Amino acid sequence: MALTAQQMPRWFSLIRWNSFITAAQLGNRFQRPGKTLLHGFSAQPQMSSHNCFLQWGFKMYRTSSIWNNTSQSTKQEINSDESTMLPSVNEQPQEMSHFDSELSLEGLDDVPPLSPLQPISEEEAVQIIADPPLPPASFTLRDYVDHSETLQKLVLLGVNLSKIEKHPDAANLLLRLDFEKDIKQILLFLKDLGIEDNQLGAFLTKNYAIFSEDLENLKTRVAYLQSKNFTKADITQMVRNAPFLLNFSVERLDNRLGFFQKELELNVKKTRDLVVRLPRLLTGSLEPVKENMKVYHLELGFKHNEIQHMITKIPKMLTANKRKLTEIFDYVHNVMSIPHHIIVRFPQVFNTRLFKVKERHLFLTYLGRAQYDPAKPNYISLDKLVSMPDEIFCEEIAKASVQDFEKFLKTL
Repeated sequence: MALTAQQMPRWFSLIRWNSFITAAQLGNRFQRPGKTLLHGFSAQPQMSSHNCFLQWGFKMYRTSSIWNNTSQSTKQEINSDESTMLPSVNEQPQEMSHFDSELSLEGLDDVPPLSPLQPISEEEAVQIIADPPLPPASFTLRDYVDHSETLQKLVLLGVNLSKIEKHPDAANLLLRLDFEKDIKQILLFLKDLGIEDNQLGAFLTKNYAIFSEDLENLKTRVAYLQSKNFTKADITQMVRNAPFLLNFSVERLDNRLGFFQKELELNVKKTRDLVVRLPRLLTGSLEPVKENMKVYHLELGFKHNEIQHMITKIPKMLTANKRKLTEIFDYVHNVMSIPHHIIVRFPQVFNTRLFKVKERHLFLTYLGRAQYDPAKPNYISLDKLVSMPDEIFCEEIAKASVQDFEKFLKTL
């Protein structure tokens, strides 16, 4: 007997997977041309998986109606088949287990997916494991590493995210970047420049802002340095020691080079050598440099050519702490009685800790060997005084044991 309009909603709500299998079995009995699914079930090639159940139901309904009009005997046979194939509300399928064994694995691939709006039981809902949502805001990048391919690859490169996350703007920048589109080309550029794989992590930890720079601008700045006769090795050394160097425009770099050449009255080669040895001169503030130049000339009394000589040998003297400079000069010049022209020959004394100079001078004075005049015997140069380790200083300069030196230090 054909299904009525009132029975259709109840039939669709009950059959679900059982109806799919039953419909497939009915298709085995009455094959029609088209695409074959699950042992002979026929469907149109372009049929949507969301409409499969509806199409199957109407096909069976139409088939039973046509046969109902042909003959009474055929109608009885079809009704008999339908009563067997289509269970009523209170019936259970009798041949389910038998037909399950006939389904092929290939056919199961064509089973239409369940709708995302399909209601589920509480037991099924409990079994669903959802990924934790991304926090809308966080004080650490650790909460985002598992969800960000970019952060994961930066960690593998050795980038210290704990330092970057202290700068909120930097953390937000990294979260917005795509590794393939925004980062990969920058990394290849740095490698071509000479930055080694084991140096990338430390470099990017300091200069994460390079990812916001345009690649063509970076290449332009390298080309500018090359035009000023900086070799590739020079540029690599400068970028490694001053990671922010390439973040500055060509105009900024040109102005800095011009400043040092003019203020220090250096030729082109000496200016180039100066910034290669201390590239922070191109990236840092000029105020400490200007202040130290005044200190050397006005407070310490060095001549301009003496200042030139000292800074070309020890470039760090341009950025050294003003208080440290004055304290060391005061002790060496006024206490140790070393004149300017000798200090100029050994400017590394300004790069030494004051207490080290004091300890060794006092020990030599105690031994009667504190003689810093090159015109007299037993002369001790400032270079040897401040640069040698304790063992060599005691053996070659003080002519004493290290134990004697340590005992003397306890008396200070």
